[in-house]
Amino acid sequence: MGFLLIGLFLVLLLIGVPIAFVIGIIAFVGIFAIPYIPEVTVPVRMLNGLDSFVLLAVPLFILAANLMNHGQISQKLINFSLKIVGHIRGGLAHANILVSMIFAGVSGASQADTAGVGKILIPSMKRQGYDTPTAVSVTAASSTIGVIIPPSIPMIIFAGLTNVSVGALFLAGIIPGVLVGLGMMILIYIFAVKRGYPKAARTSVNEFTKSFLETLPAIFTPVILIGGIISGIFTATEAAAFASVYTFLISMFFYKTLKIKDMPKVLTDTLMLSSLSLFALAAASALGELLSYYQVAMWAQEFFTNNISSKIVFILIIILFFLFIGTFMDAIPAMILFVPVVLPVALHFDISPVLLGIIVIMTLAIGLITPPYGLCLLLAAKIGNISIERSFKAVTPFILVILLVLGLVAFVPEVAFFIPKLFFPDLII
Repeated sequence: MGFLLIGLFLVLLLIGVPIAFVIGIIAFVGIFAIPYIPEVTVPVRMLNGLDSFVLLAVPLFILAANLMNHGQISQKLINFSLKIVGHIRGGLAHANILVSMIFAGVSGASQADTAGVGKILIPSMKRQGYDTPTAVSVTAASSTIGVIIPPSIPMIIFAGLTNVSVGALFLAGIIPGVLVGLGMMILIYIFAVKRGYPKAARTSVNEFTKSFLETLPAIFTPVILIGGIISGIFTATEAAAFASVYTFLISMFFYKTLKIKDMPKVLTDTLMLSSLSLFALAAASALGELLSYYQVAMWAQEFFTNNISSKIVFILIIILFFLFIGTFMDAIPAMILFVPVVLPVALHFDISPVLLGIIVIMTLAIGLITPPYGLCLLLAAKIGNISIERSFKAVTPFILVILLVLGLVAFVPEVAFFIPKLFFPDLII
């Protein structure tokens, strides 16, 4: 029966059925074929999979990102980023990366970053002489930082699956996320010098100060969120609610760029994007029941413990596996399905759940820019009006940057653990 389900899974994917529905269909068919489990298990497990206070953070962070985009805060962050790095060769591309790092500190949603920043910067980069594949690849690649730098929706999901501290995961993502951003900037500088990309005049102190003060309410948001979580003032879900309310208030009353008439569109976009992620999560919870029946987790643990004796080899297998899974599946259902399977094995090899979380999330972030799933790459390519093939070719060097940082984090854990150990020393194995 297992081979039939795998075959059905592959067939549904090949004919273009959305992954969330594929997971749900496989769960229903698999459980229906087992006489000992009633069919009502599927909807019950789907409902139970969403019955979590932590999951409220998903639509709330997406709402915060949409409020930023509709309230034109993204444009202000871009202007401020240009004041910082615009004078460097390839300044607009550097600003693209920097604004993604700042945006990541508010929303935790890579797709919203691609859509909001891409609509502004891809046309601007093209007008300044950047070739379209570069404009698209920089936008798509830098948006992956959104799930690495906290707050991060996948980190919240991972924490819920493994019962590790959300705060520890958030802090562990800071240095890797910054390193990915800096690595991409170095790559862009090399391209800029080689291809003669333009740079802007250096900003005066007065202009920089004015832009900083104007952008300060938006820039200060990550400090409030992360500080509030690690200090225990509020949970990750409460932080997401705060981010939404705070972004709404500064957009409506401080910047005055958001109108009441914009809210139906903001809420509709939020519901559409949230429903995709949450339905996939619910379907994955139902499939998890099927995997439990077939004792997949126990089988995987026995296989690894009997055949793999090296922690390094296990980590490499995990990276390769999630690289493959990320090409056709979103991070949330991928983690729901497979993290419970690999977690016991990771603990067997004395790998910290926090380190496992960073490795899995960084690896799945690459899936956002690799076809056929590659949602961020698809969005950016659509904005730039070029083919996926040209986009993927251009984004490949940025994937190598992420892989380089991923390897550093995986095999030198102190890179990620430096900040968490300052706040949560007892939570790091």
